[in-house]
Amino acid sequence: MIQKIYFLFFIFHLTALSSTSSLYNSLKLKDKMNYKVFKNAIKGASKIKGKDFQFLTVIDFTKPSTEPRFSVIDLKRKKLLYYTYVSHGKNSGKVVATKFSNAPNSFQSSLGFFVTDTRPYIGSYGYSLRLKGLENRFNSNAYDRAIVIHGAEYASKKYIDQMGFLGRTLGCPAIPTELSKEVIDLLSNNSIIFIAGNDNKYLKESTFIN
Repeated sequence: MIQKIYFLFFIFHLTALSSTSSLYNSLKLKDKMNYKVFKNAIKGASKIKGKDFQFLTVIDFTKPSTEPRFSVIDLKRKKLLYYTYVSHGKNSGKVVATKFSNAPNSFQSSLGFFVTDTRPYIGSYGYSLRLKGLENRFNSNAYDRAIVIHGAEYASKKYIDQMGFLGRTLGCPAIPTELSKEVIDLLSNNSIIFIAGNDNKYLKESTFIN
């Protein structure tokens, strides 16, 4: 009986891997996102209950800020909708984000899974969308820290060309201003955000990806 259970689990695992790999290939992400990051995003998103989520945003902080690393995926239509630049927190690093925190006033980015708020608002950074962290030790303070998606002129290819790196934030994922409103409107009302980074503690201890 135990052997049968293990066998069924093994078959389920292989099927899930095949499905994830097929989706990765159909979205043509090979030159845009590391497969391990994508696999973790899909695995964790599948554990979030309570709503039939259509949009999954992957922010890949394993990549330098000089490369696009903000991807919005339509899971129902299996389509990549946006692939653009995104800023990280100023205390997380200059070109590459290497430090992450859940602490208030750390001015660092947080890792893990979030859901977006139900509606945008206009705040200190203009049209914005709050994120609600789902992982206690990694991003649970995001809402109180006012970690939001917002537009910024320094989150652009033009800024990179001038400065050699993307501008940084107080912890928010800022995206190009010309895209920010349409992206925020699309992602409002509880879509999933996954922020990935090279952090051993998160990779070992997150219950969403393990």
